[in-house]
Amino acid sequence: MANKSVFASMKGRLLPKATAKNAHAAPAYAYSDAHALAQVAVTGTFGGMFYQSPQEELEYVLDVANAVDPRYLAQAAIYARRSGYMKDMPAVLLAVLARCDPILFRAAFGRVVDNGKMLRTFVQVIRSGQTGRKSLGSAPKAMVQNWLNTASDWALLNANIGNDPSLADVIKMVHPKPDTPEQEALFAWIVGRPCDTARLPQAVQDWMVFKETGKGPVPDVPFQMLTQLELTTQHWARIARNGSWQMVRQNLNTFHRHGVFGIKRTVHDVAKILRDPKRIKKARAFPYQLMVAAQNLALDMPREIVDALHDAMEIAVQNVPKIDGQVVVCPDVSGSMTWAVTGYRPGATSAVRHVDVAALVAASFQRVNRGCQVLPFDFGVRDVRLEPRDTILTNAERLAALAGGGTNCSAPLKWLNDRGRSPDLVVFVSDNQSWVDARAGGQGTAMLKEWEAIKRRNPKAKLVCIDIAPYGTTQAQTREDVLNVGGFSDAVFDQIAAFASGQTGPDHWVGEIEKIDV
Repeated sequence: MANKSVFASMKGRLLPKATAKNAHAAPAYAYSDAHALAQVAVTGTFGGMFYQSPQEELEYVLDVANAVDPRYLAQAAIYARRSGYMKDMPAVLLAVLARCDPILFRAAFGRVVDNGKMLRTFVQVIRSGQTGRKSLGSAPKAMVQNWLNTASDWALLNANIGNDPSLADVIKMVHPKPDTPEQEALFAWIVGRPCDTARLPQAVQDWMVFKETGKGPVPDVPFQMLTQLELTTQHWARIARNGSWQMVRQNLNTFHRHGVFGIKRTVHDVAKILRDPKRIKKARAFPYQLMVAAQNLALDMPREIVDALHDAMEIAVQNVPKIDGQVVVCPDVSGSMTWAVTGYRPGATSAVRHVDVAALVAASFQRVNRGCQVLPFDFGVRDVRLEPRDTILTNAERLAALAGGGTNCSAPLKWLNDRGRSPDLVVFVSDNQSWVDARAGGQGTAMLKEWEAIKRRNPKAKLVCIDIAPYGTTQAQTREDVLNVGGFSDAVFDQIAAFASGQTGPDHWVGEIEKIDV
């Protein structure tokens, strides 16, 4: 008889062999080219990451962008902007597309470059030479000219904020031909040339008069233009009451410093803006942006403003799916998750870390799914007591405070197996760089081995891995019961809901991108 220690019958299905190595040279599964592009499109920020430099990330993005069909590249660029709410990444993908397929580039341009900041970012990316060309070329130049010629006065004024390049630089670069004397005057004013001020938009004329005299109503111009003026507390209060949701969220401490919240009516009005569901939706707000605002509030901020941010968070995550059956959420709280979600950027590094996002997702699931169990992990499962009735922000802060340690993605599943638990849905939020369990998986990964044990007890169980870093590998290979999805916008929750309910398969995410019409 053959040696039974070698040829014993295996329980369950044969684990697929690991196809890649992660950043720790531990076994992992590589994404397909289409999935890899989708993943990096909604997580890549070109900041210094824990395992990856900005240049290494750019080279990886260019590799996967050039590996896919140009149509899918166009679709991914649109998805990254429209559903992923990304900033730099869509511009980079669009720049690659401009080089490989000018026709698709023209079709995608207006859906990616949807404001002046995106326009300036796109020009910056092209001019850097990193995507294969330093000059704009005929198609990009024509599209930039068209954007300038068709943009509203308000859009141009917003685009006129910021440098490297400034809007004036872009205008000088592409030489748009004004269609009207009013447009000619505005372009001239932006680039600093003499112009007929009587033909400038009324808001600009009002701003010029207010800047010179300090009298009259606050001009209806972008916030950054107002900060150049000498303003009273009443002026600041009016700005706060009339501001967009994002502007108000970003400038709560500024308003506080200028005495705005000493006016009771303004406190109420600003709180109403922050918790307005329609404004939150229109702003396409990331829930973690509310976490940033809450974490950085002045200590003596009025309680009504603080409470409004907590209310806004509950609204921002209201599309977290409610799942039939037992739900377990596993936020990764290991050391690599302590890196900023935007990566390290001198002078512009986000205070929010990957672990904060993971904690926020876990707390949100627990809020919607009563009885949901949260198993934070690093080397092993960490003990934490969460109160479902506490706000999402409060529970997220408790989870994020655990951060540190090595990454062991199989630990929560082993914890469940050791106790004979059979959940219906398990959701991981991680950067997927598991290494503590690298030797335990045999030909596959330890995480997939532990998942198979759960599947033997509950064949209908499903696993969702939310990958929030652009490293390109997973610990659980995509298959009929395993969904790998990237990013942390509300689109991720939609994908989970559809997958958990059996409406879609594991390839639905890439399939949704492929449905985008270009």
